[in-house]
Amino acid sequence: MTLAGCDFVATTAGGVFSPDRVDAGTQVLLANTPAPPPGGNLLDIGCGWGPISLTLALLSPHATVWAVDVNERALDLVRANASALGLDNVNAVLPADVPADLLFMTIWSNPPIRVGKEELHALLLQWLPRLEPGSDAWLVVQRNLGSDSLHRWLDDALPSGFEVTRAATNKGYRVLRARLHEERARLS
Repeated sequence: MTLAGCDFVATTAGGVFSPDRVDAGTQVLLANTPAPPPGGNLLDIGCGWGPISLTLALLSPHATVWAVDVNERALDLVRANASALGLDNVNAVLPADVPADLLFMTIWSNPPIRVGKEELHALLLQWLPRLEPGSDAWLVVQRNLGSDSLHRWLDDALPSGFEVTRAATNKGYRVLRARLHEERARLS
């Protein structure tokens, strides 16, 4: 596989999302998202075997990448893949292992849409408000799996100071950008 221009043999497994390749949605996200911040804490929600986390770590070697998943097997795969790439800036952890006061310079995710609307909404409301003011979350969602309704829901559900826009459309996927504006975040 190739991530951020680096070729490597990825360790994947059945029971983890897209075990054979970088899925189409993640490819769209990676191709349509600007470079991540060079430092700080970066977050991948629902990391699977790690293509987004590893890309963040390769592009921002001075940042700390938090690869979060509820699947221990997925976290073990992220750790193995980070090790294979010589990356020591990836923390593959369960959600409860992320310090509660930690804020993120960016969040990138191909969120687990199939967990159901209620669980997905709770997941996004747990993490997106933890952006640093002036920072962005980038989410990729397949159009026919509800990207437009998720966009509308995010507009209504996120706290004051957030602006949600459609940043890109490609191959039936939408890349949504949720920006926490610095000036509005200070007023909240």
